[in-house]
Amino acid sequence: MLDLIPFAYKNLNQLWAYILTETLKRLGLNCVVMSPGSRSTPLVVSFVQQIPDIEAVSILDERSAAFFALGRAKATGLPVVLVCTSGTAAANFYPAIIEAQESRIPLLVLTSDRPPELRHCHSGQTIDQVKLYGNYPNWQAELATPWPDMGMLCYLRQTIIHAWERCQLPTPGPVHLNIPFRDPLAPIPDGIDLSNLQSQFHSQDFFAGIAKINPVPPSPFSLPQQWLKSQRGIIIAGVAQPQQPEKYCQAIARLSQTLNWPVLAEGLSPVRNYANLNPYLISTYDIILRNQQLAQELTPEIVIQIGEMPTSKELRNWLSTTNAQRWIIDSSYDNLDSLHGRTTHLRICVEDIDYQRESRNHQTELYLQKWCEVEVKIRKNIDETFVQLDQLIESKAAWLMSQSLPSATPLFIANSMPVRDVEFFWKPNNLGIKTYVNRGANGIDGTLATALGIAHHQQSSVMLTGDLALLHDTNGFLIRNKFVGHLTIVLINNNGGGIFEMLPIAQFDPPFGEFFATPQDIDFAKLCATYNVQHQLITDWQQLKENLKLLPNQGIRVLEVRTNRKLDAKWRKENLQKFGLDIAI
Repeated sequence: MLDLIPFAYKNLNQLWAYILTETLKRLGLNCVVMSPGSRSTPLVVSFVQQIPDIEAVSILDERSAAFFALGRAKATGLPVVLVCTSGTAAANFYPAIIEAQESRIPLLVLTSDRPPELRHCHSGQTIDQVKLYGNYPNWQAELATPWPDMGMLCYLRQTIIHAWERCQLPTPGPVHLNIPFRDPLAPIPDGIDLSNLQSQFHSQDFFAGIAKINPVPPSPFSLPQQWLKSQRGIIIAGVAQPQQPEKYCQAIARLSQTLNWPVLAEGLSPVRNYANLNPYLISTYDIILRNQQLAQELTPEIVIQIGEMPTSKELRNWLSTTNAQRWIIDSSYDNLDSLHGRTTHLRICVEDIDYQRESRNHQTELYLQKWCEVEVKIRKNIDETFVQLDQLIESKAAWLMSQSLPSATPLFIANSMPVRDVEFFWKPNNLGIKTYVNRGANGIDGTLATALGIAHHQQSSVMLTGDLALLHDTNGFLIRNKFVGHLTIVLINNNGGGIFEMLPIAQFDPPFGEFFATPQDIDFAKLCATYNVQHQLITDWQQLKENLKLLPNQGIRVLEVRTNRKLDAKWRKENLQKFGLDIAI
C-alpha cells in the first residue's frame, strides 16, 4: 500500500514532493512551518500527508513564520523546515536566516519557484531566488525540475539527505533549497505517464539506509600545563543555549574547580541558573570592571572563553587592554575572537575535556579569593538597593524575574536593553531557568515569533521585552491560533528605544526623539484586545512577582510595566558606577 501513495495522484510534482518529505521524515524532521501561496502547493500537500509524524504549522506572515521556526529549532536543537511560495515571500525569510547563521541554529529553507522558462520574462510573482540569501546559508542549491526517472528520484533523495546534514555539520546553520515546479500544482492528473516508474519503485528498498545524523565525538582533550601552572586565570562563560544545560554547567564547574579560577558568567549563560554547581561564579564583572583600581588588580595572565563573548562592553575593553593569552573553547569552526587577541581556538565542547591524567591546581588561591570577595560585596549592594526600590525602574524587572520564575521556565530575552539588564542584574539562582536569545545578529526582528516558537509545546514560557521590539513584530500575534502552550510577555513600556538614551546621541534633540527614541504612543491594552490576547497593567513589583510565581498553561498574556525612559537611563548611569565604588580588596 505504501508503494501506491506517491503515485495515487498520477502527478509528477506530488511524487517529487513525496520523496522529499518522506526522506525528511526518516531523517528525523518533526516540524515544518509553512506560509500560504500557490507555487508551494505540492510541498504543502505532501507535508500535510505526513501529519502527525511531522507537525505542520501554518503562519500567514513569512517573517513571523521564519522566526517561529528559529525558536522551535533553538528549543529542540533539531532542524525545522520552512516552506514558502515564490517571489518576495522568500525575501521575508532573510532576517531569520541571518540570525540562524550567526547564532548557529539549524533551519532547512525550501523556497518554491517557477521553472526556468518562466523567469526573466515578467511572469508574475517571479524574482531571482537562486542564492537569494547570499553567503548566509551553510549550503544552498537549486533542485532540478521534477523529472520521471528513477535516477532523478535518487538524486532528489540524496540531495535532501545532504541538505539535512549541512544544517547540522560541521556547524549548525541554515540551508537553502530553491525548488521549481511546473503546473499543474494541485494534486490532479498531469498527463505524464508514471506507470514505468511505478513498476521500478519499491519504497522499502528506496528509503533503506536513511539514518539520523549523529555528530562524531572529538578526541579527548587534556588540560595544558600552562593552565595548571597559572595563578591568575579566568574562565568566561559566554552566551550559550546548550541542549543539556546542567551537564554543560557541571563541565564548566569542574574546569573552574580543577584550575581554581573564577567563572565570569554572562546573564545569558545557564551557569547563572545552576549557581549551586559553581562556587566561584562571578556575576557582577561588568560593575567590578568599572572600578579602575579593581580592573587593574584583577588583570589575568590567561583567559579561557567558552562560547560567544558576553555582551558587556566593559569586559571587552578590559580584555583588549590586558592582552592576556586567550583560549576559546567552542566546537564550531567559526572565528569567535572579535577582539583579535593572542588567541588559540580549541574546536571542542567543554564537556569533552579529559581529566583522567590531571590533578587539581594547588597554586595559591589569592587571586580567586579577590574575585569572590568583590562579587559578594557588589551583589549585596545590588540586592539591598533593589529590595528597597519601590519605583518602577525597568532594571529591577530582570533582577526580580531571576528569583520569581518557576523552576526550569523557558525564558526568551529581547535584544537592546533587556539583554543588558539581564547581564548587569540577573541574580545567580538554582532554578534551572532555560534562557534563549537572538544574539547572533542582535536584531529585534521576529522577537515575538521567536518566543512563540520556543514556547510551542514546552512548559509555560516567559518573554522579557521592550515596547519597540514587541511592536516591530506584532504580526507574531497572528500565530496565537496555532500556538500550543503558554507565553507570558513581560513588557517594559518606556515608550521608545531606551538603549539610545544610554548613548551620546541622546544629548542631541533634535534629531534624537523622532529618529532614535522613536516613541510610538501605543495603547497596549487596545492592541492586545485586537488580537484577543490577555493584557494586564502592572502597577507595583509585588503584583508582577505574584503573576510570575504560577504561570498559566495556555494562551498568551501581556504584563505591561510602564516606566520612564529618561529616568531609567539616569538610574543605570548612576548606579552601575556606584555599585562598584568604595570596594577595597
